[in-house]
Amino acid sequence: MHELAQEAPGFLGMESAGDDFEITVSYWQDEESILHWKQNASHQVAQELGKTNWYKAYQVRVSRVEREYGFKTG
Repeated sequence: MHELAQEAPGFLGMESAGDDFEITVSYWQDEESILHWKQNASHQVAQELGKTNWYKAYQVRVSRVEREYGFKTG
């Protein structure tokens, strides 16, 4: 899905982490871009496979990033 999402209009990036608990965050230019991705046929097939084959549960949150900052040494 990451490769497909990269080709979608408005895609800005994606981050994933976790072993026992996995989280994936995707970043989009605007809400219209998110809605187009949600309607993508291949994405819908993957979501259905997730429900039937891979996950017992999942949660989707649509959020707006207002600010980002951090610190890194070296």
